[in-house]
Amino acid sequence: MKELPVDKGTRVTLHFALKFDSGEVIDGNFDKAAATLEIGDESLPENFEAYLMGMKAGDKASYEVPPENGFGQRNPNNLQTFKRHEFSADMVLEAGVMISFADARQHELPGVISRVEGDEVEVDFNHPLSGRTLIFDVEIVDVEPAGQTH
Repeated sequence: MKELPVDKGTRVTLHFALKFDSGEVIDGNFDKAAATLEIGDESLPENFEAYLMGMKAGDKASYEVPPENGFGQRNPNNLQTFKRHEFSADMVLEAGVMISFADARQHELPGVISRVEGDEVEVDFNHPLSGRTLIFDVEIVDVEPAGQTH
């Protein structure tokens, strides 16, 4: 049973780390309990799941993930300018502050203030990891058919 490769319809237990190419760790669980997820359950973005396909229990790998396979390239259309009066008066408006907006469908849309100049507040809605090459380290602990109970 230990030979089952990662594929759609499998439950995978793994350790992972997501790092900048400088080696700085963004997220990961090598120092914690392994995570378990089902392929296709959207715990991991589909592009990251693709790197796991075919791996088996005991396999370790390190992948360089270019922006187009990670969180996309930065999109200049995702920079939007608002007027200062559109924000509540007590809100801290300075570069680096993250604000949460609701989009047209009332889904949460996080943005980071990139510039405040006079009456204008520029907000960047690009994913904070967009445009970055990332390193995805992974160690597969176990692979089993999804839906199987212990």
